[in-house]
Amino acid sequence: MESKMNQCIVIGSAPVKNLSIFREYHVEDSFVICADGGLDTALAAKIKPNLLIGDFDSIKAQPPAGVETVRLMREKDDTDTLSAVKEGLHRGYKDFILFGALGGRFDHSYANAAVLQYISNLGGHGVMVSDNEKLFFMPGGRLHLRGMKGSTASVYPFGAPNATVSYTGMKYPLTESVMTSDNPIGTSNIIESDDATITVLGGNVIIYVLSGEKN
Repeated sequence: MESKMNQCIVIGSAPVKNLSIFREYHVEDSFVICADGGLDTALAAKIKPNLLIGDFDSIKAQPPAGVETVRLMREKDDTDTLSAVKEGLHRGYKDFILFGALGGRFDHSYANAAVLQYISNLGGHGVMVSDNEKLFFMPGGRLHLRGMKGSTASVYPFGAPNATVSYTGMKYPLTESVMTSDNPIGTSNIIESDDATITVLGGNVIIYVLSGEKN
């Protein structure tokens, strides 16, 4: 790894309306990669990236001088976000926070959810964060939803036809319930505890959390 930083922040091109959200994630102590138009968001939030990467087809600002830049061809298989994550993994980072990756076009949001699975498959951990949303990928294990009482959580199998899931601290609890990809029973549960948990006992899931919502 090139520095003592242990967290990689990737800023994508999807809109980030609440720029103050970056303050919650120790950006100053993170390795920041802007994927294409994510640079516009970074500059608006007064964040200087460590690395720029992309084909730069959606960027408005001029890349600042002195920042390492990787230019990609427009005709490519990987999205700019995946290319940014691969670069972060190559540099030794395992913990990723993705901004500007959720919202906007559905196909891009779905592709970025797959990026979370890619990170997990290589032994890392990632979360997508937007103004009032978070998206997690879990291949098993337990997720603690601390301090999220009153928020809404939805759970779906992802990259697998089914998943076995248990909840605690939720309005509608589950105990080793099998969810299938064609029956979205995990939609819009309400977190009622400050230390709710979601446990994945089999399969893979994505967990979507909407802050402060009741439905």
